[in-house]
Amino acid sequence: MRNFQDYISEGVYDPNIFKAFFLAGGPGSGKSWVSERALSGMGLKVINSDSVFARALNKEKMSLNFANYDEKEIERRDEIRAKAKARTGTQLKLALEGRLGLILDSTARDVSRIADEANTMKQIGYDVYMVFVNTSLEVALKRNQMRARKLPDAIVINSHRQIQQNIGKLQRIFGTNNFVIVDNNKPAEDVNPSVHKAIRRMINRKPTSYQAVSWIKRELQKRKR
Repeated sequence: MRNFQDYISEGVYDPNIFKAFFLAGGPGSGKSWVSERALSGMGLKVINSDSVFARALNKEKMSLNFANYDEKEIERRDEIRAKAKARTGTQLKLALEGRLGLILDSTARDVSRIADEANTMKQIGYDVYMVFVNTSLEVALKRNQMRARKLPDAIVINSHRQIQQNIGKLQRIFGTNNFVIVDNNKPAEDVNPSVHKAIRRMINRKPTSYQAVSWIKRELQKRKR
């Protein structure tokens, strides 16, 4: 199996370098389901602290039911979450050094953090996009109860409200042409073909920024020596 460092060293040959897709949506929106159907197979590397966090909890045989209010468990869980975020932060740093194509999982609650990350990537030549997975509150609550990693209903409700309020702000950050909304209220259905087409148009755009073109040229020259 290839490790993360292998991908970094081959970054210049990755067909989707200098592209970053922010995947946004609230708890229970089905972001992973949409990502697998709309973004898989495109050679994009996933940066998701929640996945690292869940694996670490499973390793320690800790509950994924976050409605559990045991203070000792909450304290240990917070420690594991901090380590998961640090680890994915390192993965992101390495991926950006290789200018790899990325999927960054996010809830979209913290608009300022997303804006900062998107601007940082733009400054080094990335094209940034957002795929926003939208559901009704009723569906989000129902899915939250069905999944292994459950959150208290109050958190799901508050997150859903915040995220809905942030849609306009996020559209302004990424621009209309780089922002796709996926209606995921009926998970039995596949992702709408128009979404696939929109994402395919984005992924097929060649990097045009001065930073990207210059970096690619330098890296290719290094490999000819």
